[in-house]
Amino acid sequence: MCLPYSMQPIPLRTTVIGSYPFPSWLEFATHHLGQFGADDLSEILDDAVTCAIHDQMAAGLDVITDGEQTRLDFNLSFYGFIEGIEREPLPRRRFGPPAHDQRGKHKISGALAAPRGLGCVEEYRRLRRLASEGPVLKMSVPGPYTLSGRLEPNADYADRWAITEALLPLVQRELSALVAAGCTEICVDEPSMSCYAHLHDPMRFVDIFNRTVSLIRGMARISTHLCFGNFKARAVAPRRYAPLFPAFHQLHADEVHLEMASREFAELDVIEKLAEHRDVSVGIIDVKSYYIETSEEVANRVRRCLQYAPQERLSFAPDCGLSQTARWASRRKLKAMVDGVKIVRG
Repeated sequence: MCLPYSMQPIPLRTTVIGSYPFPSWLEFATHHLGQFGADDLSEILDDAVTCAIHDQMAAGLDVITDGEQTRLDFNLSFYGFIEGIEREPLPRRRFGPPAHDQRGKHKISGALAAPRGLGCVEEYRRLRRLASEGPVLKMSVPGPYTLSGRLEPNADYADRWAITEALLPLVQRELSALVAAGCTEICVDEPSMSCYAHLHDPMRFVDIFNRTVSLIRGMARISTHLCFGNFKARAVAPRRYAPLFPAFHQLHADEVHLEMASREFAELDVIEKLAEHRDVSVGIIDVKSYYIETSEEVANRVRRCLQYAPQERLSFAPDCGLSQTARWASRRKLKAMVDGVKIVRG
């Protein structure tokens, strides 16, 4: 059973998925970390999160994150917290047109464990310390299937499913720790489910997701993000939601986020059935394009969504995380999104 409407305090609320582009100086600093002391690094992280908070609040978002400013590529940095992984220093293909094989894979060298956790609790505490009162604070945590994607099977972990099962309790514990720390809204980010549901039984993904969130169900607002890949603005799937349903109606999520803007709102009617049982966050800003949507265009998109779902069930966000979109464009796109939603609210 999903959480009640009271967990959705603002009809037509505005939110983000999780990631936000690094400031240019942070990009530079990540390539020269050895030149900084521990206090320097702490200051750098605080400043980067402050920038992300500032941009989101300046846009007027109802829900903000820390912009994942302390992470690499939304999930790759989590491998630094997991024992039993032999980190690959460089991807196998470094040059040429961008594609997912440039992200690299890591070998498993032992039992997978995370005795220090996955770092999300520290991120949440930093966000809570630096954020002003007002917006809801959300944390995004990659789910075990998505997290398994950059690890190579071996004799002990025969395939991606076996790796997922080993990572599942690690993510479970992290989610429980976040709730214990006071986090009330968590996105269990599983875009790989929607990327590969056309190849596998979608109920297998539903089972994995529901077991992952089982320990915090009813204790926090749980959302999940379904998209088709966004590394260097490249998709890796057929970009159709049809293979996911009706199985994904059984996800134990209070809100499901769908990539829509970059797909010209194809399959928009899918939100009607979803909204019967949970909130729906519609990706209404195209993060793969540098065309800056106008507020009136956004308002018209919101009105289209209202033909399928009531306002108390709807949220709006960019299609995906903003880490692959330049900061100047991210600022303008978020402002247009918020202003467009406000037109309809008014």
